[in-house]
Amino acid sequence: MDKLALENRILMSVDKPARYIGHEVNAVYKDPEGRIRFCMCFPDIYEIGMSHLGIQILYDMLNSFDDVWCERVYSVWTDLHKIMKDEHIPLFALESQEPVRSFDFLGITLQYEMCYTNILQILDLSGIPIYSRDRSDDDPIVICGGPCTYNPEPVADFFDLVYIGEGETSYRELLDLYKECRGQGFDRKSFIRKAASIPGIYAPSCYEPEYNPDGTIKDFVPLYEDVPEKIEKQVVSELSDTYYPLKPVVPYIKATQDRVVLEIQRGCIRGCRFCQAGSVYRPLRERDEKTLERFAREMIKNTGYEEISLSSLSSSDYRELGKLCDFLIREFKDEHINISLPSLRVDAFSLDVMSAVQDIRKSVVTFAPEAGSQRMRNVINKGLTKDDILNGCLQAFLGGWTRVKLYFMLGLPYETEEDMEGIAELSNEIAKLYYDTIPKEERQCKVSIVSSTSFFVPKPFTPFQWAKMDTMDEFRYKAHVVNEAMRRQLNYKSIRYNWHAADVSVLEGVMARGDRRLSSVIYRAYENGALFDAWTETFSMEPWELAFSRCGIDPKFYYNRERPFDEVLPWDFIDTGVSKDFLIRECKNAEKAAVTPNCREKCSGCGAAKYTGGVCYES
Repeated sequence: MDKLALENRILMSVDKPARYIGHEVNAVYKDPEGRIRFCMCFPDIYEIGMSHLGIQILYDMLNSFDDVWCERVYSVWTDLHKIMKDEHIPLFALESQEPVRSFDFLGITLQYEMCYTNILQILDLSGIPIYSRDRSDDDPIVICGGPCTYNPEPVADFFDLVYIGEGETSYRELLDLYKECRGQGFDRKSFIRKAASIPGIYAPSCYEPEYNPDGTIKDFVPLYEDVPEKIEKQVVSELSDTYYPLKPVVPYIKATQDRVVLEIQRGCIRGCRFCQAGSVYRPLRERDEKTLERFAREMIKNTGYEEISLSSLSSSDYRELGKLCDFLIREFKDEHINISLPSLRVDAFSLDVMSAVQDIRKSVVTFAPEAGSQRMRNVINKGLTKDDILNGCLQAFLGGWTRVKLYFMLGLPYETEEDMEGIAELSNEIAKLYYDTIPKEERQCKVSIVSSTSFFVPKPFTPFQWAKMDTMDEFRYKAHVVNEAMRRQLNYKSIRYNWHAADVSVLEGVMARGDRRLSSVIYRAYENGALFDAWTETFSMEPWELAFSRCGIDPKFYYNRERPFDEVLPWDFIDTGVSKDFLIRECKNAEKAAVTPNCREKCSGCGAAKYTGGVCYES
């Protein structure tokens, strides 16, 4: 094994040293001479980053290019963070164990707003200037991608480039431009400006926002004539013919998702009005079932995993789901491979599929009604009736399930106290259904209903992007209403109620719809000690409150304010294919609690047909 960046005394003093040594199964090693060095980063701990399919796809794609060597880096946990700061040890890539600062590119995926201070940890420990404007030609080009780039403005000042859309499309053109510029005598600013003309590439330094006296955005304009006013989201039209990691890197230690992942489709037909992913990943595109069969065989052979997970936003909508599951059961029955089916809807077909692939005695059936009343489910366009939910639970109980998880949201637009109490009443009805349906002599145990509420966070490119978000006190009051309503239910002892932390949700709401002025807050919060804000054991609101105060920024401006339809939003320069007219129309439908059909029932003219593929063109 090559020399490690960390001495044995350090590795033996930190939690899970295997996070930092590399040399895992299927990791890629190349001669760096003459190659573009690309360091791919997931800004959270190794176990979470190794579970992320997007990183595995890009790692596989970039290493398929002969002239590129892509390596990986993850956030270091707090114990090693302190040692590296105290002993001035630079952050290093896993494969070569060489400093990240020596690479040509550092690519960071933005999956969750609460990882923003971890971005600064990566830059800080690498010795790369935090702000893009302070970097020299000797520093890597820092680029980001992922779902949070649909509003990159809170972190825009930290990045040289932002990749908007699906990563399989424009990286080759970007890397070729880099080689050309490097061959001509590299100049950082010239490269960034030229890169801004590549489809899907946003260069924050080439644009400047102007503000009104009330703090809203007056205009957002390019600084140069040769950069586009709008950045168009990049989309893979045909999923079956694109890159896929058939030899994913297998960690030495257990990852959060320790299994083969088959992405069966991308996008969603459902149109839930709170869901950003269902909007920005339009249109729905399916992978060919025969292609997935081949992927499954090769990935099991190349990894030794004992479980396959089918990944999508709504697996029940994959038209070949039954056929694919039949194949997986048949193909791997002698190898005792488990099949995992997340994101299923509440219907008899889904339960039949689940019962075929799962050990019912060990499994939990999970439903996401999202709201307790039918009116609220119509407001959010969930497309589920109370009968659908109860019939689904009934089929689950008759099929042998005794544990049910239910996911709801609090703080949705147009919500009333009656809607909140409906969460408890629906939970009780499901418990009652079990006791009314399953004879006492056939019950192996009492039913277990676990109802969880998260707090609604309005996200860009959804019909609720203009909505006012609740304060922490309002969220806590609403959780209290539900909790008290739970206690009044006849079957209370069979129900457990959990709710999300209000302060984390509010901070997420600030970052989700913020603008460039928040970069100073994020930087100040990191200096104050904020790190791993997505983790309950490390999150503290105090560094953030102090940062907002020192920067003179009121967070309520960003989360606790309803926006008019004509306000310039920080992300308006991005074209996702889904038109603002459609989002406004859906926002008005929400106020009327009017249901919009899903994409296979009827086209609603959202605009995604411009990509000339997927569900928009199904025969």
